[in-house]
Amino acid sequence: MEIEVELSKIIINESVDQQVIVLAERSGERCFPIVIGMPEILAIDRRHKGLLLPRPLTHDLLASVIHQLGGRLVRVVIHDLAQHTFFAKLMVQVGSRTVEIDSRPSDAIALSVGLKTPIYVDEQVFDKIQNEG
Repeated sequence: MEIEVELSKIIINESVDQQVIVLAERSGERCFPIVIGMPEILAIDRRHKGLLLPRPLTHDLLASVIHQLGGRLVRVVIHDLAQHTFFAKLMVQVGSRTVEIDSRPSDAIALSVGLKTPIYVDEQVFDKIQNEG
């Protein structure tokens, strides 16, 4: 089962390389952090704030490619956690079929935030987080 979550916090600390985003259940109390790099958090923050740049960066480019090829990002799913690493996939609808594309969670979330598409977390990921903690 997949649980819808939202980006609840973006924590930028310029004195360290590892940055943190927090995802929280939309209809619940569970939340968890994901550690990402500085370029990724800046991309998420920029897209979250709706800041436009004169030239497209990587996530803007990917969103444009999906659109120009007739696709639409319908959701992001964080589907696994193994050895403290999260795994995500982009669910792109092209015509009548849905294509699953492997992605780092930070890239998937940056796309999702910019395109305003929902983010889901597989229930087993919440179970693994609880068991690791």
